Amino acid sequence: MKPRRNTSASAGALPFAWLVALFLIPFVLVFKLSLSDVALSIPPYAPQFDLKALPTFFAALDFETYRRLVTDNLYVSAYLSSLRFAAVATALLALIGYPLAYGISRCSKTPREILVLLVVLPFFTSFLIRVYAWIAILKPAGILNAGLEALGLPSVSILNTDAAVYIGLVYAYLPFMVLPLYAALEKQDETLIEAAQDLGATNFAAFWRVTFPLSLPGLSAGSLLCFIPIVGEFVIPDLLGGSRTLMIGKTIWIEFFSNRDWPAASAAATVLLLTLVLPIVLYQRQQARMLEAER
Repeated sequence: MKPRRNTSASAGALPFAWLVALFLIPFVLVFKLSLSDVALSIPPYAPQFDLKALPTFFAALDFETYRRLVTDNLYVSAYLSSLRFAAVATALLALIGYPLAYGISRCSKTPREILVLLVVLPFFTSFLIRVYAWIAILKPAGILNAGLEALGLPSVSILNTDAAVYIGLVYAYLPFMVLPLYAALEKQDETLIEAAQDLGATNFAAFWRVTFPLSLPGLSAGSLLCFIPIVGEFVIPDLLGGSRTLMIGKTIWIEFFSNRDWPAASAAATVLLLTLVLPIVLYQRQQARMLEAER
């Protein structure tokens, strides 16, 4: 029995070691950068860690960059804009993904497997190539306007607008909404619906009172899987939204590589991470309550 306990303890320690190596240590480094100041040097920040002068090193760290984040309208607008894009896109994904997942879950086995494959099929293509494909579709001389012209309809200007960003976000993250919803809907016991109908419930009432509540864990998981990465999204806003689209991921990239203001970029990334921790904690508490209720 003792070797099994040792093996179990070692297996349990592996995830923690992974998180420490690939999350905690990088986060500490980024947080340290956020407390530094911009300097005309390589690397472009000060102070730099020195074991021989630790008191001087810690004394030079400050929260001036965080104060600038709060007072500078650029960063505040970028955060609010990112939250708005993420919230609206997640709502659109739920509205589109729920009927799609529900329809797939109610199909017979062979069509269901084919439809699930079609949902995950975009993952076999590079994400960047798929975004560039939308540029070819939405640009003024693109496929969309060519089709509208063939139908005798006026052309539209969508590229480099918020609408183009939403289209790209919904297209890119739809599988992350559909798959958790499908997993929750597919395992539901259909006899519960039959029982509700036998008790006099209409089809809509049976869905609203039985199917929908049981699918909430899948909806919550899909919403988190979409909302969290969308807040920090950079590629889609940059390519489809153009220079006028303001999101925090794009702002962080500009601070790092264009302005070479590593402390400001690190502070923005730290605040973004702390902001996204809140919905994760709320989701974990909800899951814990559901598990306790089932027991």
